[in-house]
Amino acid sequence: MRQDATELGDARRRVEQLVCDLPGGSGERSFEQPWELRAFAMAVAAYHSGQYEWSEFQLSLIDSIKKWETDGGSDGSEPWSYYEHWLTALETVLAGNGALSDAVVDERTKAVLATPRNAGHHEAHREPVAVDPAR
Repeated sequence: MRQDATELGDARRRVEQLVCDLPGGSGERSFEQPWELRAFAMAVAAYHSGQYEWSEFQLSLIDSIKKWETDGGSDGSEPWSYYEHWLTALETVLAGNGALSDAVVDERTKAVLATPRNAGHHEAHREPVAVDPAR
C-alpha cells in the first residue's frame, strides 16, 4: 500500500473517532449538512498541521458566538448555526496567522456563489469521511 494512502486512512480514522465522540445521542445528529463535517475536518486538519493552537481557535469560536448574541442573533432574527460560527472562527484564526488572506476568502466565496447549484452533478463525488451511523 502507498504511504500517502495509509496516512489518508489514518487521518480519516482519527476524524471518524472525533465525530463519533461528539455529543448527539438519542437520535440527534452532529452534522445537519455535509459542509459542516467538512468544516469540522478542515479545522482539525489545520490544527494537526500546526497552523494554529487549539486554544486560539476556541477563543475565536467564543468571540464569534458572542458577536452573534450581541448583534441580536439570539432574538431569532438570524438563525443559529454552530458550524457557521465554527467556520468563521477557522477563517479568523487562519487569516490572523497569515495562512489565509481575506482577499483569498472573498475571491473564493464569489467563485462558489457564481457556480450554478447543479454544476458537476454529472460527475461522481466522494465524501471525505464516511461515518458509520451505528457507532
